[in-house]
Amino acid sequence: MNHKIEFHLKELMEKKGYSKSRLCREANLRFETVQGYYLGTISRIDLFVLTQFCEILSCGVEDIITYNPKKKS
Repeated sequence: MNHKIEFHLKELMEKKGYSKSRLCREANLRFETVQGYYLGTISRIDLFVLTQFCEILSCGVEDIITYNPKKKS
């Protein structure tokens, strides 16, 4: 694979003092959904979920996910 999407929800939550349980409650999301973003194991990004995270954590999408292209040699 020539590129990589990276998830930063774990670091952002730690910085903001949020547990997974608290984020689930406030975002009204299932634990498995939050866990997938937290671990970076999801395969499809849900815009509703990202919007919930951004609103609750007062951040931008780029604070949660980033795209890092392969460096050219």
